[in-house]
Amino acid sequence: MNVLSIVIPAYNEERGIAQIIERTLSIRPRLREVGVEEMELLVVDDGSRDRTAEIAACYPEVRLIRHTVNQGYGAALKTGFNHAQGNLLGFLDADGTYPPEYFPELCQVALQGDAELVIGSRMSGAESEMPLVRRVGNVLFAGLVSILGNHRVRDSASGMRVIRREVLSRLYPLPDGLNFTPVMSTRAIHEGVRMREVAIPYKERVGRSKLNALRDGVRFLRTIIWTALNYNPVRVLGLAGLGLGGVTALIGAVILGMRLSGITRLGPWGVVAVFIATLSAVAGVTLFSLGATFNYLVSLFHKRPIRQGLFGNPVFDRPLERHFGWIGLVAVVAGLALGAGSLGFALGGWPVERLWLYLLGAAMLVLTGLQLSVFWVIMRVLEELSRREILINQDLEGRPCVE
Repeated sequence: MNVLSIVIPAYNEERGIAQIIERTLSIRPRLREVGVEEMELLVVDDGSRDRTAEIAACYPEVRLIRHTVNQGYGAALKTGFNHAQGNLLGFLDADGTYPPEYFPELCQVALQGDAELVIGSRMSGAESEMPLVRRVGNVLFAGLVSILGNHRVRDSASGMRVIRREVLSRLYPLPDGLNFTPVMSTRAIHEGVRMREVAIPYKERVGRSKLNALRDGVRFLRTIIWTALNYNPVRVLGLAGLGLGGVTALIGAVILGMRLSGITRLGPWGVVAVFIATLSAVAGVTLFSLGATFNYLVSLFHKRPIRQGLFGNPVFDRPLERHFGWIGLVAVVAGLALGAGSLGFALGGWPVERLWLYLLGAAMLVLTGLQLSVFWVIMRVLEELSRREILINQDLEGRPCVE
């Protein structure tokens, strides 16, 4: 039997709680039509200082759970999930922004479409009264989650969802604050949870919003990146490293163009640009290599295959990481050769003004080459450690032989 438990977290929502309760209770007949035989409604009063709990207690069909002090949006939802009885867990806000009338559509996708997490998407074309600042923020956060997880998400922070109970253990731990939903979306992607989005309308809330666009936006950004780092570090650090590498390539192309056009002297800004290019190159290689190395550590911790998908293309990522050793060796040899050549020109009478750029390039090649070589050794050791248990089992089981 399919039972939907809907959790409504509420903090000082006396103006809208009655209406959202009544609207939610009214959807029972439509839920039965899509295969949900029973529905329970839980209101978690998160330490309200107004009449929220008193109003909710007037409805006998509602299970009222109270926090003695305010613990946060995510904490209230987790309390509700812990008390819920259903095999399907739904939630929405108490402020009237999300339409409970769409729960049958979300449940239908969960039951018939075999989805494990169904998100009511405010960004999929349905009517929306979302303020412009929040709409822009949601687009940016959804884009970030999609890039880091290599999976398209249109609304990463929606507060109306239906979840199969059995996937909670894969989604936890989740934060206690308003960043509960974007972290859930990020973790769901990396845990391989089957996700679907259903377009829903969105209304302006009843009462004053508790969301601070700047403070909570920074918190969303920080926790999305941090969650992704716990699963696939090379997606975060590798992309940052490639960005810095792009800066180096751009400055290098400009300087090369100047040289080819006959300009051999750099002014103050030119020297600063070379300095930035050098730092960007070394930092970019370091971040990229650290990201790839951390993937092995994450693999050891989760006891899962090593994620190779910087661009979602293992055909590209696997050879690149495997070739760090010889790439680093070539860079070291090239740097030493360039340094030796510069020394030869210096002994031949070339002034230092003509050689310092070559010497700087030689040093950069040697440093980055050494970094790549060291990281290659570290990754090979970590790879062996990640395969140790498999190799032990192979040796214990033995191999087929012919007598």
